[in-house]
Amino acid sequence: MMVEHDRHRAGGPYQAYPGEPHRGRDNALRRFIGGSPTAVFLRLLFLSVLVGAFMAMLGLTPGQLFWHAYDSARALIDLGLATFHDFGGWILAGAVVVVPLWFISRLFSTSK
Repeated sequence: MMVEHDRHRAGGPYQAYPGEPHRGRDNALRRFIGGSPTAVFLRLLFLSVLVGAFMAMLGLTPGQLFWHAYDSARALIDLGLATFHDFGGWILAGAVVVVPLWFISRLFSTSK
């Protein structure tokens, strides 16, 4: 089956609607940001004002939010590292018993 790839031809496979020019890059941008750039900018500006006013009423600043997120992440990392430290201790304690037993069993199995 032959497919015509001439996008300048009327009714070609690349035209979404007859008579509308092909604007793939513009359509991709609109799909990515969720609408026209001006409308998205105005929506984000409006939401930023509302959230900023709400944060000001609560006495929160962006710096406080950042440091709270940083401290929370740091606490989670420390907790995870403490868990790995305990896990490493278990591995070391088990290896003190398992490795010599394995080595002895290998010595006896090769002598047969």
